[in-house]
Amino acid sequence: MIQRAKCVALRNGPMRCVGVIAVLLIAAGCSRVGFDSGPGGPGAEGPPQPIVQSPVVPDRVGAPVGPTRILDHPPLAVDEVDPILNSVVRDDPLLNERIDYWIQFWTTRGAGHFGRYIERMARYHGVVDRELEDRGLPPSLRFLPVVESGYHHGAVSRVGATGMWQIMTPTARDLGLSVSSLVDDRRDPLLSTRAALDYLQQLYLTFDSWFLALAAYNAGPGRVGNILRQHAPDDDTISGDELYLMLRARFPAETREFVPRFFAAAAIAGDPERYGFDLPVGIAQMAFDEVLVPDATSFDVLARAAGVDEAEIRALNPHFLRGFTPAGEARAIRLPPGRGADFEVNYAMIPPEERISFLEHVVASGETLTHIARRYSVSVNDLSAANGSVDPRRLQVGRRLVVPVAGARPTGATAMAAVTAGADDDSAESANAASSESESSFRHEVRSGESLWILARRYSVSVADLRRWNDLSANAVLQPGMRLIVGVGISGNPRSYEVRPGDTWGGIAERFGVRTSELASANGRTTRDVIRVGEEIQIP
Repeated sequence: MIQRAKCVALRNGPMRCVGVIAVLLIAAGCSRVGFDSGPGGPGAEGPPQPIVQSPVVPDRVGAPVGPTRILDHPPLAVDEVDPILNSVVRDDPLLNERIDYWIQFWTTRGAGHFGRYIERMARYHGVVDRELEDRGLPPSLRFLPVVESGYHHGAVSRVGATGMWQIMTPTARDLGLSVSSLVDDRRDPLLSTRAALDYLQQLYLTFDSWFLALAAYNAGPGRVGNILRQHAPDDDTISGDELYLMLRARFPAETREFVPRFFAAAAIAGDPERYGFDLPVGIAQMAFDEVLVPDATSFDVLARAAGVDEAEIRALNPHFLRGFTPAGEARAIRLPPGRGADFEVNYAMIPPEERISFLEHVVASGETLTHIARRYSVSVNDLSAANGSVDPRRLQVGRRLVVPVAGARPTGATAMAAVTAGADDDSAESANAASSESESSFRHEVRSGESLWILARRYSVSVADLRRWNDLSANAVLQPGMRLIVGVGISGNPRSYEVRPGDTWGGIAERFGVRTSELASANGRTTRDVIRVGEEIQIP
């Protein structure tokens, strides 16, 4: 049996349980975790996710991600017999009738949906199983995200419950998760799992029954507590599970269906082949290296430092909503397995001012934060957050605002874009130290303050290529005056260049060693004209 804390006077007065924290007794409407959007299962759908069968989470590099244990409770002790799947509740005829209904639904009309649930589940169930084992919680709780979201980390219900575990914003913040316009930890499969299981453990300690805990997870602990105080019989010999059956009819309709749907999901997802579903094969378990990023860094920079595609960074870090980590705080970032060590070496070479790609806007007379946000197709909240919560009432003419690169596209003729590595005409002219010494290579003379990262960005090559072409070790330090090969198979400068997010006339001119004015003139433009992402620029 489960070793558990006993509730005192649960049915006759205020709930007083060992280890109960005040946060669980907030109003039911605020503490509710969430629910999906229809009888067919979770409403949010997405592409199938990879899966393997073994629940292995690799060793991680760097500091742990977020809160590892929100609540300070010792692990529970669970016997081999799962206390949820083998409870007296499972013998209730009415409950079994509803379980059969959901099994029938998910294996017929809802089979297409449930097939996707099974595929997504197997990508993440290893993470969930490990956290359940660490806490001594019933293994069957691995099926709860099937009911809540179909194991979809990006699911959002009609009332705003978000993520795999469908957690509402107030509850998420009470559990230590970040929820803002830049970061939503509810979308993180690992962080949300830790928070949801801590919450479930606390609910169990509060109500002394896994079924009352599941009801409270769905309806809110305040509502379940009120039902117990008003309607539970004065009989201490009745177990919590029996009490759930006695009072089930008094729960909201959705909560009444929650447990039979859970049992049905556990039956099907626990043995897919029995119910006509194929076992997912060839899909990878969630695996990653983990590194600590000290300040704001955009995903394109993270990807180049790790030597991977930016899409891989986004897939492993879905809780960062704008494509960069927040300014002023260190955050753990996940990388594809095996990339952590190289990332730390490469990232250390990136100057702090080059760790985030952005557009820069100079505030003109009469402009407001709302006008500027609309011009670049970003929200006011994102624009404010990227500038240290700028006060829109004190927006000064001439102030330079950072516009987050994700989605930013200037639409006004007066907008001025500038990349962190941007330079004026003089610095662009001095870049002429780069010269072609042969038909097959292009060389650059190192100047004070330059690093391999800076040169890699300037010449659109990788740091690894620069090391290989110049026989440099991972710890090599560049010295002013060194002549480095920065391109192979190049005769002179490239003739055209496709504009990337954050590029400016000055930045492109410096990259290719030409004057800014000459670059603009060669394209029939002036340096005051705006250049746009995807535009092809001719290099004189």
